[in-house]
Amino acid sequence: MAKFLTIPKEGEGVYREKMSRFLAFAHPVSSVDEAKECVAMYANEYHDARHVCWAYMVGADRKTYLSSDNGEPSGTAGKPILGQINSLGLTNVVVIVVRYFGGIKLGTSGLIVAYREAARMALEEAGTVEGREMTELTVTFPYLAMNDVMRIVKGAPAADAVRIIGQEFDNTCTLTLSLPLDIVESMAGRFGKIENLKLKI
Repeated sequence: MAKFLTIPKEGEGVYREKMSRFLAFAHPVSSVDEAKECVAMYANEYHDARHVCWAYMVGADRKTYLSSDNGEPSGTAGKPILGQINSLGLTNVVVIVVRYFGGIKLGTSGLIVAYREAARMALEEAGTVEGREMTELTVTFPYLAMNDVMRIVKGAPAADAVRIIGQEFDNTCTLTLSLPLDIVESMAGRFGKIENLKLKI
C-alpha cells in the first residue's frame, strides 16, 4: 500500500472533566524515533503534570504502534488515544495527552472518555491528508548525461513529491532522490534509456 492517511500539521485540544484538564497534542511524524522524541519533549515540558499519556502509529502498513497509560489505570489512556488514531485510519502520527489532576477521581469509564475526547479534538484540529509511502533511489551517471537525468526528474509523475536529497557532481555524478514508492518503476524505466546510467533502489 503506497498511499495512506496522516495529518498535515500539528493539532491541539483541551478537554475538562471534574476539575481535571486534559491537554492533547497531535503531531505528524515519519518514524518511531521521531514519535519518541515528541513524547520526551512533552514529558519534559509538562513535568509537573500528573500523567503524560500517548500513542503513536507509524508506517503505511499501520503495523507499528505503541501506547502508554503513564500511571493511569491500565487501558484507560493509551488505548483510547490509539483508538482515535485507528478510527480515523491514520498513520505517521503521535498523540500526547497531558493530564492535570483536579482532585476528583473520574473512574475508569470517565478516564477513557476524557482521553478519547481530548485525542479526538487534537486530531480534528490537525485535519487529514493523503500521504504516500516514500523510498530512495540513487542514480549514478556520466556528467554528459546530466541534462537528460534532470529532465526525467523534473518531468516525473507527481514531480512535486520527488526531492533531491543528495548530489555529487564530478566526471561521474550521483543523485539521491526521495520519491513515492508507486512511481519507482516508471522512473526506473525512463532512467534505463540513458547509457551508462546505474540505479540503486
